[in-house]
Amino acid sequence: MILIRYNAIAMIAGLILDLLIGDPQGWPHPVIWIGKWISFCDKKIRAKAAGDSAKLRRGSVWMTASTVLLSMAVTAAVLRAAAFGGTYVLLAAMTIISWTCLASKSLAKEANGVQKALEQSLEAGRKQVGRIVGRDTASLSSEEIVAATVETVAENTTDGIVSPLIYLFLGGPVLAMGFKAASTLDSMEGYLDEKYRDIGWSGAKLDDLLNYVPARISGHLMCLAAFLTGTDGKNAYRIMKRDHANHLSPNCAWTESAAAGALHVQLGGSHEYFGKVIEKPTIGDKDRGIEPGDIRKTNRLMYGTTFLAAGLLLLIGLTL
Repeated sequence: MILIRYNAIAMIAGLILDLLIGDPQGWPHPVIWIGKWISFCDKKIRAKAAGDSAKLRRGSVWMTASTVLLSMAVTAAVLRAAAFGGTYVLLAAMTIISWTCLASKSLAKEANGVQKALEQSLEAGRKQVGRIVGRDTASLSSEEIVAATVETVAENTTDGIVSPLIYLFLGGPVLAMGFKAASTLDSMEGYLDEKYRDIGWSGAKLDDLLNYVPARISGHLMCLAAFLTGTDGKNAYRIMKRDHANHLSPNCAWTESAAAGALHVQLGGSHEYFGKVIEKPTIGDKDRGIEPGDIRKTNRLMYGTTFLAAGLLLLIGLTL
């Protein structure tokens, strides 16, 4: 139980750093190195597979396993070395690594950047939202840009914040970095188009599995956060119950539907990815048109959900 308390302390300390500092420009973030490894594996697998679907899928399993296990092994080695410096050095190392696993401030900053860009021009908004979404943005309207930003903040509340918090609590930085590796793999390779369908399937499936429980926790916490942040918590829960399965992913719509209900807007629908239209069901009711101000409201939902998740985990850790 002492280990759980260490995990909880490092988790909260890392979250505080993330809330205060975010992701500093030029910081040697572990995701950069994870991304380099994924790119290296991608090239090697494609060269050997020569377009063969079965070989690409076998390579996908190898890439997923090596990315996750190598990330965890390096993290464990760093913490092992830090332990020789004593408890405080170990906790400091755990805190710093925990900090790199979280993305609340950077997520809010990027979303706010979209709102500010839209105030300048539609083209600036399209360019800015392209930093945080995987879809084509060249022809998006102002409303579509705002909706894409709201969806991104809501979705990433799970895989960028709540899931890492849970894994930091359960297994410390080692397990959380394994999750971060799987998440990075999914964001780089987990697409349904012909280029990535086979080579990215293993990472996408693992990411779905690791986010399965956290997504459902996040959705319920976001409904509670809606009550605390001045939006409609009752409608958030109603829409979440109704529309949580309205997504190609088994996890994304839990927080997206909670956010849509809290704001009384409609999200989802068909989008264009890499020149191909992907049909998706809608989420929420179009009680009103979506507005740029909904970006800041969604950020408040994200922060509220973050504080609730961290507080709940800390309470559990202190009682064990």
